[in-house]
Amino acid sequence: MWEKAQGSDHPNVFASLTMLARLYTKQGDYAKAEPLLKRALAIWEKAQGPDHSDVVASMLADLYAEQGDYYAEQGDYVKAEPLLKRSLAIREKALGPDHPYVATSLDILAFLYAEQGDYVKAEPLLKRSLAIREKALGPDHPKVAASLTMLAGLYTKQGDHARAEPLYKRAAAIRAIE
Repeated sequence: MWEKAQGSDHPNVFASLTMLARLYTKQGDYAKAEPLLKRALAIWEKAQGPDHSDVVASMLADLYAEQGDYYAEQGDYVKAEPLLKRSLAIREKALGPDHPYVATSLDILAFLYAEQGDYVKAEPLLKRSLAIREKALGPDHPKVAASLTMLAGLYTKQGDHARAEPLYKRAAAIRAIE
């Protein structure tokens, strides 16, 4: 309706596409959601410029992350990994490499690697996530505590309790401040 009345590039078309895509995503119908979000992203970029695409790009990143989580939950890491990497790349491009949402994408990808026992790939992602959150949110933010706990958990899985313990203690201290 909006498209016919106001043209295919009108902001109302963008809004309708994103709302419908969110509905499909919540239903787990990623095949229907993805083209809608891509089309919405094109409309947004045309209207606002390519450097102002963060809103829709982040939603597209969320779509890929949700798909990746879905496959990872089923143990299909081969399908999950490229989707999670794509989500991370979109967020880095749209929001910048040091945005807290990038840290979230790093955590999800690190979790995938840790679940597969690939701690060598997981550790630098969790360290980067922690550094992003400390810089963006401050050293005493609850999300920093979450990052510390995830990194400590990785060390615990490896049996490296000496490296895990101070991270757990720092996370507990941050939580005590809350």
